[in-house]
Amino acid sequence: MRNITCIIVLLFTMSEIGFAQRSKVRQIRASRYEITSRYDGAQRKSFDAILASYKAGVDSIMAPILGESKVAMKGGRPESLLGNWVADALVEQSDFDGKGKADLGLANVGGLRNNLAAGVIRQGDIMLISPFQNMLCVVQLKGEQLQELFQNIAAVGGEALSHEVKLVITKDGQLQSATVSGQPISPERIYNVATLDYLAEGNDKMYALKKRSGIRQSEVPVRDVLMKTIRQHGTIDSKIEGRVTVAQ
Repeated sequence: MRNITCIIVLLFTMSEIGFAQRSKVRQIRASRYEITSRYDGAQRKSFDAILASYKAGVDSIMAPILGESKVAMKGGRPESLLGNWVADALVEQSDFDGKGKADLGLANVGGLRNNLAAGVIRQGDIMLISPFQNMLCVVQLKGEQLQELFQNIAAVGGEALSHEVKLVITKDGQLQSATVSGQPISPERIYNVATLDYLAEGNDKMYALKKRSGIRQSEVPVRDVLMKTIRQHGTIDSKIEGRVTVAQ
């Protein structure tokens, strides 16, 4: 049994706003109500019927099972389980046009809008993680622009990067070292970066992506990329691998 404090809130219509702005609160009163089982029978059948008509449609989208995760995954900086898995999935699905997989993957931590629990994964779980209509694309960057992109990432304290990448950054946001597939960045080489079309425009402080020399654009939403990856594997996993580390 719990006591809940009920605070009375006054709501004004638009025509009353002027009056409300000239008024002063003279008195505030609060009462305590016991929340007990006596409220359980107060359900309104007509209201439940309205909800039921929507629930069936929502459940048909959110409830289907895709697979399962061995671990709970959260997003974060400088590196995270969820960010690692998402960036790897972008690379895995980057051969959408038959031109080969990308050299590395990048997603923004701010775009991962929910966590993933261990156990059964439903479509709704992925839609909550990636609710936006962002599309998978592959951006071509010269090595010098890739180095600049890694500095962009260092400046914000890390982003979601695929397993090919190893960055060492400083506490004040400087890039100390960077490798792709164990090799230093070659300034003249063209690197293919699997990412979101939103980031390809230089958003979320990924300014170097605006200097791209080319782009391969898919029409596949990132959430569909993630769902496809889970279906293909059945069970997914993720580990912290030192993709982005902060120098001590």
